[in-house]
Amino acid sequence: MSGQGGDLTRRRWLQLAAALGLGASAMPRASASNEPFPSRPITLWVPWPAGGATDISLRILAELASVPLGQPVLTENRGGAGGTLAMPVLQQAKPDGYTIAQMPQPVFRAPHVQKVLWDPIRDVTPIIQVSSVTFGMLVAAGSSVRSLEDLFAFARARPGELTIATNGIGTTPHMVLEALFTARGLRYIHVPYKGTAEQLNAIAGGQVMAGVNSTGFGPAVDAGTLRLLAIFSGERSRRWPQVPVLRELGFDIVAKSPYGLAGPRGMSTAVVGVLHDAFKKAVFDQRFKDELAKYDQEVDYLGPEAYAQSCREIFAQERAMVEKLGLTRTGT
Repeated sequence: MSGQGGDLTRRRWLQLAAALGLGASAMPRASASNEPFPSRPITLWVPWPAGGATDISLRILAELASVPLGQPVLTENRGGAGGTLAMPVLQQAKPDGYTIAQMPQPVFRAPHVQKVLWDPIRDVTPIIQVSSVTFGMLVAAGSSVRSLEDLFAFARARPGELTIATNGIGTTPHMVLEALFTARGLRYIHVPYKGTAEQLNAIAGGQVMAGVNSTGFGPAVDAGTLRLLAIFSGERSRRWPQVPVLRELGFDIVAKSPYGLAGPRGMSTAVVGVLHDAFKKAVFDQRFKDELAKYDQEVDYLGPEAYAQSCREIFAQERAMVEKLGLTRTGT
């Protein structure tokens, strides 16, 4: 009886599709079977530890997208390696739409500076660009360091003693630090952390002298736990108008890190469309926009084609940047 019922259901769908001028292919499929998509939970891989700003906002996004999808979007964390650990997951997953991941900026840089078995262009199917983050230099609120120039002065007076934390080797904050200190012939000790929460606690607790992180630091700065010395955006933040940008301090650096969601290589256009439409609705939900605002972020939406083009451009830009800094694999 169940098989006959399924045949009747499909027959009704085909009759409706024909009446609307649609083909049988209009009904998204998870695979070559007759199973509609989605018919079971979807897993969103977050390449950062739980509890950070990106993790929290993506969990809200997943929850919101679950409603139009009619299936739960479950988040899984795989932090470490500068935000690149979701790439092997995508590379090995079936392109059926049930495994997707955040694509942070470091995945476009890593292949240029180290040997990896995956490719951020070849091995993924872009779905949607969500937002973008910028970064800032932070110290503990009680630190005697009041400016970026104070950090340079300390590094100059006490070589090899300045400790600065980032969210990982090869991340955008790490690259900016290299550019800032190399430009002045100064050295610092790089202390990488897996996630934002752990790093901000280390800065506030004096385990490191300073740190660079995304604007997930917003609540800590507003609460007076951390002091923001400089921000890496193109212009001053409306939230912290007293804080200078790097260009004002003599460095032609603007560090902006867009991110989005992608699935494995080879996903069908129909399945991508279902995911895109659900997540687009979630991205523009006021609850998600309010969450982004906590971290001085805004929606920075791109659809599948535009996001794919942006990924290709970022990949090329990252190659040019690491070549400029002499950090390419062939140069090390």
